[in-house]
Amino acid sequence: MSEPLLQVTDLVVRFTGRRGAYKEVIRGVSFDLAAGETLSIVGESGSGKTTIGRAILGLAPVTAGTISFRGSPINTLSRADRRRQAKDIQVVFQDPYSSLNPAMTVEAILVEPLRAAGIEGGRNRVQELLDAVGLPANAGTRYPREFSGGQRQRIAIARALALEPAVIVCDEPTSALDVTTQATVLNLFKDLQEATGVAYLFISHDLGVVNRVSDRIAVLHEGALVELGPARQIATAPRHPYTRRLQMAAPVADPTIQRRRREERLLMLEQSDSQST
Repeated sequence: MSEPLLQVTDLVVRFTGRRGAYKEVIRGVSFDLAAGETLSIVGESGSGKTTIGRAILGLAPVTAGTISFRGSPINTLSRADRRRQAKDIQVVFQDPYSSLNPAMTVEAILVEPLRAAGIEGGRNRVQELLDAVGLPANAGTRYPREFSGGQRQRIAIARALALEPAVIVCDEPTSALDVTTQATVLNLFKDLQEATGVAYLFISHDLGVVNRVSDRIAVLHEGALVELGPARQIATAPRHPYTRRLQMAAPVADPTIQRRRREERLLMLEQSDSQST
């Protein structure tokens, strides 16, 4: 079996407060990501899933454990070495309204990472990127404010693709979009993966969303990994009670199913309360 592209082993992240007290946000999390795979990390707000993404990107401190890319640890690299390695691991942030510089044209936004990496022929690459994400040829001369939310997220995806990374960390990339636009962007992610072979670490609070794009799903609860398995198994036969609660909380179009899920969730909560008293 080939070596994982990205490997996280016994990751611990602690944040220290003013008086020396600390909060352990990530507690001994381990997983790996294969080339061309989509692994989703799902959990409620505050579960620590975004912190894992930030630790992989070098934006959050690693207290203990190892993050390796292609077999080599990256969490201990110097800042300069991390910048050089950044071309291999890119990110698409949650909010397309704040993640793009409003003072720059789309072309300038897409050329910026290429120039930082010392890559020539940036303008030709811009056109390739616009084509790849389904934006018109004249999009490069316009500013982010001239685009819809879904189009802005396409620009952010194009920027992440600019350096042909092996991994893209997708941090709630559809949560700021309406349902119809979400579906379009999710389809775009899948199409781009088929075309480029890029691997996604997809971070979300919505099991319904990740079921559509994932090969495997990791469920995070209060900083700990409580379940990890194939997407189909997590969707149809979750083993951990927390995963089942997440599944029942995911909205569905059928009101009968939604009502049944709500009743089942209330029953689970009542049983949990009775066991704790």
